Amino acid sequence: MARKFRTPSFEQMLDALRAHSFEVKLFPGVADGVMVSKGGAAAVLVPGKGDERVENGTAGMAVTPGIVVRGEIARLLDRGYQKFIKTSKYELPATAGQLHAIHQFTEELNQVTGGMGLYNESLGTTSDLYQYDRLRGREVPQAAPAHPWELVDGH
Repeated sequence: MARKFRTPSFEQMLDALRAHSFEVKLFPGVADGVMVSKGGAAAVLVPGKGDERVENGTAGMAVTPGIVVRGEIARLLDRGYQKFIKTSKYELPATAGQLHAIHQFTEELNQVTGGMGLYNESLGTTSDLYQYDRLRGREVPQAAPAHPWELVDGH
């Protein structure tokens, strides 16, 4: 006989997070957003609509896990050679301790909320944004000449 799993409501999920020593408080920047933090890292969860199951059981992430810098959740930026912590005002090199805190926070959050753990995330901290220095500027499309056989600017 197949087992039936009950999906906890958003409030039950928040109570479970509180029971596991997560700090839970409202986040004013996101509608219905709740900031969940522990060990210097945080994320913002939002409830799923109705019976909709999202990333973590009945909750979705409005802001992915990151280090809290002056009350703001910093994004993790990967530049190929090093990871950086980026806020609206600062961009700082990420330390091993910060990366470990984000990784541990994400693992615990997924365990408590019933979120899916992915293999690449179990190997280490994954970034939100990748900006490799050798690729900077390539994303801007170059305008193609109307007729390649015609001379442009006297050439």
